[in-house]
Amino acid sequence: MPAEIPGTLLEPKGRLPSSSRTLKENKGQCINAARYCSTLDRLKEAIRRKRPGLLRRGVVLQHDNATPHSANLTQQWLQRYGWEILPHPAHSPDLAPSDFHLFGPLKRHLGGMAFETEDDLISELRNWFDNLDVDFFRVGINLLLSRWQKCIDLHWDYVEK
Repeated sequence: MPAEIPGTLLEPKGRLPSSSRTLKENKGQCINAARYCSTLDRLKEAIRRKRPGLLRRGVVLQHDNATPHSANLTQQWLQRYGWEILPHPAHSPDLAPSDFHLFGPLKRHLGGMAFETEDDLISELRNWFDNLDVDFFRVGINLLLSRWQKCIDLHWDYVEK
């Protein structure tokens, strides 16, 4: 497994704190443990501001075992703040809400659109996320629960083949 994950971190406005400046600064850079912990810091701050009671009740975070997620630095961060990890079995897109719930509607929304600049794309993505009803996310999480149960019932086999 590579030591870093290449990519750009797209964070929906109102869900995780970000700005176009942050997106541009991260473009083409690798997501390593330090960058991932920095993202978790911003997420923690956003939760503190937008949902103050949630931090006291505890945060459950689902992520896979990619190197930035399983690195000692990240594990120390998670322990320091008492965040619980909902494990994500390797190679299981059927248990990733972004794969089974988010990307399909986003792909349909963007279908046929063309963007002259990256800023235009980012603007459209922010607009789409900002206009999603909160129930969209609730449905995705509820689907995750039922998919986890199916996975358990299938003795950790794929939910969808």
